[in-house]
Amino acid sequence: MGNIDESFFQETEHRPKQSTIEAENIPLIDLSPILTSDSLNSSSEITNLVAQIGDACQKWGFFQVINHGVPSTCREKIERASKEFFLLPTEEKRKVSRDEDNPLGFYDTEHTKNVRDWKEVFDFVVENPTLLPASHEPHDMELMELKNQWPNFPNNFREACEEYAQGIEKLSYKLVELIALSLGLSSKRLNSYFKDQTSFMRLNYYPLCPIHDLALGVGRHKDSGALTVLAQDDVGGLEVKRKADGEWIQVKPIPDAYIINVGDIIQVWSNDRYESVEHRVIASSMKERFSVPFFFNPSHYVMVEPLEELTNEESPAKYRAYNWGKFLTTRNLSNFKKLNVENVQIYHFRNGDL
Repeated sequence: MGNIDESFFQETEHRPKQSTIEAENIPLIDLSPILTSDSLNSSSEITNLVAQIGDACQKWGFFQVINHGVPSTCREKIERASKEFFLLPTEEKRKVSRDEDNPLGFYDTEHTKNVRDWKEVFDFVVENPTLLPASHEPHDMELMELKNQWPNFPNNFREACEEYAQGIEKLSYKLVELIALSLGLSSKRLNSYFKDQTSFMRLNYYPLCPIHDLALGVGRHKDSGALTVLAQDDVGGLEVKRKADGEWIQVKPIPDAYIINVGDIIQVWSNDRYESVEHRVIASSMKERFSVPFFFNPSHYVMVEPLEELTNEESPAKYRAYNWGKFLTTRNLSNFKKLNVENVQIYHFRNGDL
């Protein structure tokens, strides 16, 4: 393989197949009923929409939305700014590199399940600054401030990122309200968890990959937060593990649509009624790819546990409560050094004998 770093090589069983299955049947949901009303008052249109959302969350954990209310000009700006940034010389991008003290900014050596991803990223938080625990140690109450660092070029980079984040945040609240209704809860039941949110946005760049049969843009994983809202370009490459049979299904790009998936937190809140599903990104030797995921996350002090309304004697809580801030800090620290703990997952908090 010449000078290709073997840290990119996936184990044989996790390498991409040469043929892909396009997910024609990942649900495509029209959100136009919520654009005509500020509230989600019961109507036949809203009731139908809620049923579609619930069905998609239960069967797939993924769906796409159209007529979502995010201006296309807003998306065009961030996609243009993202391309301009990633096509800068590497030494310029590294002026805003993230490190152990600040997990925000540029990074090009990310690993998923100990295999290096074929990508570059730039991360920024929605609330600047964002508070997180300074340590993963349970009894250490010290907090730290995460502050965005912005590159000097392109000139409108920060403006494009912040404007887009505001639009996607509004959409995320609407989606969480629809998901709450689909679980039989009041529409605002989950909203308070996102006060002092730790949400962040990521710009992804997947360069041309000469070893696309051996490497992945992003290895298989589940999202640890509440909800992910993804804009992908027309190149595609996202694959979802179909719950029905474990097959990897490629999500076909739809112009101006957003791909939504529930994360681990919603899996826990719903007491496993909805499941966070594995997904990955294929690398391409033909076209470079850009995408923009928004990770909608609660505040650092939220204790994540099954919602009281969704548990009873017949369906007891399947998880013990865990602190989201400590969970996230453990994840962030493990990107830079080997901790004396396994990379934390929600299954570590599962109650036994269920």
